[in-house]
Amino acid sequence: MLEDIKAAVEILKQGGIILYPTDTIWGIGCDATREDAVKKIFTLKQRPDEKNMLILLDEADKLTKYMADVPEIAWNILEVTDKPLTIIFPNAQNLAQSLVADDGSVGIRIVQDEFCCRLIHKFGKPIVSTSANISGMPWPSNFQKIDENIVKGVDYVVRWRQNDELCGKPSGIIKLGLNGEVKVIRE
Repeated sequence: MLEDIKAAVEILKQGGIILYPTDTIWGIGCDATREDAVKKIFTLKQRPDEKNMLILLDEADKLTKYMADVPEIAWNILEVTDKPLTIIFPNAQNLAQSLVADDGSVGIRIVQDEFCCRLIHKFGKPIVSTSANISGMPWPSNFQKIDENIVKGVDYVVRWRQNDELCGKPSGIIKLGLNGEVKVIRE
């Protein structure tokens, strides 16, 4: 695991993209603060620019660096959630602009997975996470189901957990408003 983290961090620092296991499914990632790196993922996935991607953080305390205002209810939700949950927050800041929706929001998931936590912590910045598939195609439930074009199109493929046969699934998604409104997008 440590060798993968070291190699992945070097690629991320160079603006490259990685294929890596997350707390949900295999993802394609990059430095969430670099517009050039984010554009590489859009190109690889053949994804429309208006379809946003989420970011991963290793600690909830880091939210305030990437959100101008964190709704109070977010802290309560993060404290009680026991499964992967992506929260769409208003008023994103300090991120690549193509990650931010037209309304100023961005999806963020605080990971609890050991590999992701260590990777993000060592890198020191948020990492993009989007499913490891061509846009419009089914998401891969494990590494063996990832399209060959995705595997060949990234700058680094993490070896950690490639042999896991467990079927991952995407996180739940909720959207928060500045006044504490909560909208369930995906359970």
